[in-house]
Amino acid sequence: MAKRPDALHRDLLARMEQCQTAESLNDEVIIPFVAALEKVCAARGYVLNIFGETANLAVSDEEAAPVIYDLIDEYLDSRAADDQDEEG
Repeated sequence: MAKRPDALHRDLLARMEQCQTAESLNDEVIIPFVAALEKVCAARGYVLNIFGETANLAVSDEEAAPVIYDLIDEYLDSRAADDQDEEG
């Protein structure tokens, strides 16, 4: 029987809801999910970069990965500096 297209989404949400702390969420859901992403990306020759205050996911080839990292890092640094300027 084929699974519904949103089956992974529902499964992840259910697993996340069972986690009572940030540590358990990290250990039981986030780390295993990211490890699976890394394994698939590595097998296909992609580089996986995860950044951000909420989430930014970039999948690229090895050559583009450092450039993407630098762009996102520079952007996040500029936002942090802007936030500090606004706080005064």
